[in-house]
Parts: sequence; C-alpha cells; structure tokens
Amino acid sequence: MSNVSQIPLAAGIGLKPQHYAELLDAATGNIPTRPAWVEAHPQNYFSAGGPPHRWLSAIAEIYPLSFHSVGLSLGSAGGVDVEELDQLAALCDRYHPVMVSDHLSWSGSASNRYPDLLPVPYTHEALLHFSEQVARVQNHLKRPILIENPSRYLAFAQDEMDEAEFLTTLCQQSGCGLLLDINNIEVTATNLGLDPVTMIDAIDPQLVGEIHLAGHAREEHDDGVLLIDDHGSAVSDLTWTLFARFIWRAGAKPVLIEWDTDVPEYDVLVAEAAKANAILQEQAGFSVPRHANVPA
Repeated sequence: MSNVSQIPLAAGIGLKPQHYAELLDAATGNIPTRPAWVEAHPQNYFSAGGPPHRWLSAIAEIYPLSFHSVGLSLGSAGGVDVEELDQLAALCDRYHPVMVSDHLSWSGSASNRYPDLLPVPYTHEALLHFSEQVARVQNHLKRPILIENPSRYLAFAQDEMDEAEFLTTLCQQSGCGLLLDINNIEVTATNLGLDPVTMIDAIDPQLVGEIHLAGHAREEHDDGVLLIDDHGSAVSDLTWTLFARFIWRAGAKPVLIEWDTDVPEYDVLVAEAAKANAILQEQAGFSVPRHANVPA
C-alpha cells in the first residue's frame, strides 16, 4: 500500500522488474540517486500474488505510486472492458495509488483484443461515448482518472474538432484530468503535418495532472518521415523543448520518464529524470525534492 497522498512535482520513472532492487537500494542510500516517484502498468500485477507483488509492496512503501493502465479500452463501441475494470479496482484497493490513468484509445471489439492503443475519431458522437465510459470507470474506482493524449498515425476524414478541443471537452464532461504525453505531441504533429508548438500551446495547463516524456523511432520513407511511438530511446530534443515551453506556462507538474522497450540501465533512466528536474527548476522556479537527482 502506498504511504503517500500525492505525487511530487518532480520526475519519476516507469517501474520495470530489472530495476526493482536498485530502487530499493536507492531508497536506503546505497545508490546516490533516486526518482521522486514510480509508475506501474497495473496489468502486470493482476495475478493474486507471487514475486511481482512482493516487490511492488516493498516499493510502494517507499515511493509514491501511480497506475498507468493500458487495457480498459475505453473507446470500444461496446464500452469499457468490465473484467479489466474489476481487476484494476481490486488492485487500487490493495495499493491505493495516488493517480490512475488510461488512454484516449480502444483496444478491442466484441470478439477480439488487440495489443495496440487504437485511435478514436474526434467526433461529437465519439466524445459522448468516451465521456460516458470515463465516468463509468471513475464511479467504479470512486476516484477521478487521467486520460492520455494519443500518438496518431492518421486522421479520420470525419473528425469534427481538433485534439485539444476533444480533450478539453472530455475533461469538462466527465470530470477526468489529462495526462499530457509530450512525445505523443511530437509524433502526432510529425505524422500528420501539424505544428507541435500550436498543439502544446492549445493544452489547458489546469487540466494536466501528469506529464509523460519518452522517445520514439524514426522511419525515413519516400513520401516523408514516420515517427513510431515505441518508448525505446532517450527523449528527443524537440520533446525536451516542448516540455520546457509547457512548464514555463503551466508551472511544475509531476513528470514521468517512460521507457518501455530496450529498457536501459537504471542510471540512464535517473539521468533522464534529472534533465526533467533541471527544466522544472529553470522554467518553473520550483525546488524538486532533495533526494531527486538534479545535475550540477
């Protein structure tokens, strides 16, 4: 069970099994640097017990904990995956994470499940359906959640609004908050020929409860560049620039370094977190917690 009631306004890292021991060593001072908080994919802990829960229980006693769900499939035509929601609710009752989030996406139909976060059209009909599903989740969990903006590889011909308008109205209608993934802004803007600065400036800072920073893969094609949101590399220069721009306007926010494929050594992750903390200090004038690593 988490022993804290809020996520620090500083940088955390995604929780990976290969870093369990180092996170506990860092908390005792055996390793000099540590993140301010950690975020776990709850689907990795849907089993009843075993080593993953022993590690998570120990880590949650020390670090503020957030759950970033990837399986509710909120945008599916049939509605939220009830089994996933029940398992998520049970895990939240067990660990009491400070924040819970999922994605502006769908991952299943009536008869199939897909290992992808698929996009929804930005229409009023989709907005109403998604708002209803978010409200359903929040009522079941008895707490507000955050919804993450997607990486997009195409735009629907029938879109009736832009992304910022869709997300803002979603938050207003359902009472949820926004998880702003700035790498996803870069990926979407590049793939769809949009202006990333215009996209980041259209986000209302008051709606943002958490920020994600990640890397992406770059593919060169005859007809242009395609960015793939694979979370498999360091944060790009443009994403850092967009992050600094947003923090200058919004003030300090909890920020997560997200690295899910080709996961690096622990020191690489905390070095990325240190960059984020330095930007928080420079742009927001905010002093991060003393244990959070900041480069000199």
